[in-house]
Amino acid sequence: MAQRDERKGVTRRTFLYEMAAIGVGTGVMSACASAMARGGAATPGANNIGLQLYTVRDLLAKDFDGTLAKVAQIGYTNMEFAGYYERTPEQVRATLDRLGMVSRSSHIGANLMRQDAALQIRTAKIIGQEYITLPSYPFARDGGIDAWKKGAAEFNQWGAMCRDAGIRLAYHNHAPEFAKVEGGPTGYDVLVRETDPALVDFEMDLYWTAFADQDPLALFAKYPGRFALWHVKDLQVTGGTKGMTPVGLGTLNFKSYFAHAKEAGLKHFFVEHDSAANYAGGSLASIQASYTNLHTLLA
Repeated sequence: MAQRDERKGVTRRTFLYEMAAIGVGTGVMSACASAMARGGAATPGANNIGLQLYTVRDLLAKDFDGTLAKVAQIGYTNMEFAGYYERTPEQVRATLDRLGMVSRSSHIGANLMRQDAALQIRTAKIIGQEYITLPSYPFARDGGIDAWKKGAAEFNQWGAMCRDAGIRLAYHNHAPEFAKVEGGPTGYDVLVRETDPALVDFEMDLYWTAFADQDPLALFAKYPGRFALWHVKDLQVTGGTKGMTPVGLGTLNFKSYFAHAKEAGLKHFFVEHDSAANYAGGSLASIQASYTNLHTLLA
């Protein structure tokens, strides 16, 4: 049951990401944390832990400003958006500046890039983002290798537009990308090989990679420098069923992953828990647990 719920979560998530809609709120951050966040995460550490805001979507829908304040109080510094709740990029940037927070990435649906990639790039620049990250892509799963190559070609096209504007494009994986295509490479292999490293980076979701029985360390070694962004969330197995849990409460060896951050090319990482609302205590309790355990690991 848990596994089916996780898979449904991807479907709901993909739908939500294809819609526009999230904004920002108010809160208090320390000057030290703010300075660390604005300096980026070339050396990932305890003072630049990011959060994918999809994790607290249940609370954001009811009280966005209050929820962002609580997220800030926990200690998160770098917000990865999943829409802007009909706020203008200028409003989003003003709120981030007031909070002493930053946003270095945003998940933007492929349909929005197709509709007006230039608009999405302008929005990212105003907010101060370094990355436009595709959360998923409508690959023709029965289209063979050519379908994956066609997707990669579109990534390269958008990546060139981003490069010309001084930002980057990235692609976020789930589990299906690791299925073999035509009995040969995985779809993910095709994407990495067919995209230009000068134009396209990847956001490795550590959970979904492990869910698909893939080893992140092996991928770091196979494609060094390609994984500038990570989603950090843990995997637990209960009765043979895989599910999500806050960082440090599952089976993934995050210490080993961060030890290879330089090889991976890591710049920014974001805690995420797709089903955090179902965690005991709710989504805020989930991100508090992840932050506490990750901060201890990285300190």
